Amino acid sequence: MAITLDQTIQQRERSWLSQQIGSQTFWVLLAVIGACLFLSFATDSFATTKNLYNITRNVTFVAIVALGMTLVIISGGIDLSVGSTLCLASMVLAVTMHAGYGIGTGIAASLATALAIGAFNGILIAYLGFPPFVVTLGMLSVARSLAMVASNNTVVFEFGPDHQTLLSLGGGAYVFGIANPVIYMIVLALITGYVLRWTRFGRYVYAIGGNEHAATLTGVPVKPIKVAVYMISALAAGIAGIIQTGWLGAVTTNIGAGMELQVIAAAVIGGANLAGGIGTAAGALVGAALIEVIRNSLGLLGINAFWQGTFIGGAIILAVLFDRIRTLRLKN
Repeated sequence: MAITLDQTIQQRERSWLSQQIGSQTFWVLLAVIGACLFLSFATDSFATTKNLYNITRNVTFVAIVALGMTLVIISGGIDLSVGSTLCLASMVLAVTMHAGYGIGTGIAASLATALAIGAFNGILIAYLGFPPFVVTLGMLSVARSLAMVASNNTVVFEFGPDHQTLLSLGGGAYVFGIANPVIYMIVLALITGYVLRWTRFGRYVYAIGGNEHAATLTGVPVKPIKVAVYMISALAAGIAGIIQTGWLGAVTTNIGAGMELQVIAAAVIGGANLAGGIGTAAGALVGAALIEVIRNSLGLLGINAFWQGTFIGGAIILAVLFDRIRTLRLKN
């Protein structure tokens, strides 16, 4: 019996719908929506314009770094140095502008520093065979130490002739009153999603994470791609550092401390598999949103902020459990 065109279209629609319902990102998104609805009725301050503005702006820093981290995790790696990379990139920007250079020079120096860190991590991992955990853990310490050296461990809050321009870059709202960091996050998420979904580079990243040996045998340039994903991860941290510097209006050597946990959590909660081969840009955003909603809700509900780690850690465990159950169901 021949299958009609309408039946084919319906089958594809059902297949797409079943994929969405079966994805971890979909259920985490529902959790975010459900939490927002609950908090809107349970508290008087959650659904206010000011609070929602703060939530959307705060989530951007973790989300932007999580986009880069997602590529690393998809490739089968891990980057523990993102928080320190953000700190060093921020400090390089601040110190450069404080010395009298323009914002263009400061941003260039900041991004170049981030890319250098990513290249160093990637070369040691891809070409010398160092374990990603060891390399990036070492860089976590090195980068923050260099930030202390660059600033003499002091707070930098004067950014030279382009001081106000930097503050507007990170703290302004140029488009329809939407905070600039949110616009940057959306643009970067669209770019990341396009790269992962529609480009050869994205296919290579998934292939390496799925089976590195098979990817090598099929001609995938594994080593250069690995270096590239660590450079992208560091670049994302550098971009987030620039934006956060403009938002805060000052830089200390504590900026970005412990951020690697939140970033990895956002990626994993959003559906990235630490074993490699699975992850999406949308998942990184949704995971970061859930973390920020949890953080924001604790204060509004009168819960001790020290519980934040417990809730985030529990969310990670549940995310991994969900992925494990899904994998077992597919095998059966």
